[in-house]
Amino acid sequence: MIVVENLHKHFGGFHAVDGASLEIASGSITGLIGPNGAGKTTLFNVIAGRLPPTSGRVLMAGEDITGLPPHVLFQKGLLRTFQIAHEFGTLSVRENLMMVPARQKGETLWNAWFDRRAVANEERALRARADEVLEFLTISHLADERAANISGGQKKLLELGRTMMVDAKIVFLDEVGAGVNRTLLNTIADAIVRLNKERGYTFCVIEHDMDFIARLCNPVIVMAEGRVLAQGTVDEVRHDDRVIEAYLGTGLKNKVKANG
Repeated sequence: MIVVENLHKHFGGFHAVDGASLEIASGSITGLIGPNGAGKTTLFNVIAGRLPPTSGRVLMAGEDITGLPPHVLFQKGLLRTFQIAHEFGTLSVRENLMMVPARQKGETLWNAWFDRRAVANEERALRARADEVLEFLTISHLADERAANISGGQKKLLELGRTMMVDAKIVFLDEVGAGVNRTLLNTIADAIVRLNKERGYTFCVIEHDMDFIARLCNPVIVMAEGRVLAQGTVDEVRHDDRVIEAYLGTGLKNKVKANG
């Protein structure tokens, strides 16, 4: 689904992404882990068009999408969520979902004035779809609640729900579990697995909760200092000396090995 070839992103003399190359297989839930400052979110931002790369290429299903803006990638089915949820707080949870699909008939002045029936029919269809998404995510009881009033974990579910309102092919989830209680995190995990298995979504997940990664992800890609350090199953990367050193440093790595 995604191939990243020798990608670089420099901010002056700082190389946030420094020659990263990786592949995300279609139909997979791929984990992306690494210590703080490893370049994970910057990599997401370059792939998703929020930042232009300094050099390198990004391919999606064989098509070169390097540097395309987010709205074009959105239309191609590449979506992402953020560490901090971005909801429209004054709108209801349902309305936050209904506004996601692009090119709605009511967005043009002509249709709003002269083709109100078509606008109303489309709005009814979007409302029904939004209600299906809310039921899928088990948050139907929040449909009419202002999005600003729901919890952080519920906002993460809402962000996931937005990806279900369009024809998503791959979704990049940036720390979907950050600040989320364990019960809601389990709900989010269940939804990701169902979307993967039942609807064929491909996911790439940045997350520091290794239990969450272990439950969902295979393979797991490890980044450090802007580069891909290792790849494999959770158990394989957990026992990789390079990964242990990247997280703990050489001194602590030796202590861990000495203590078994």
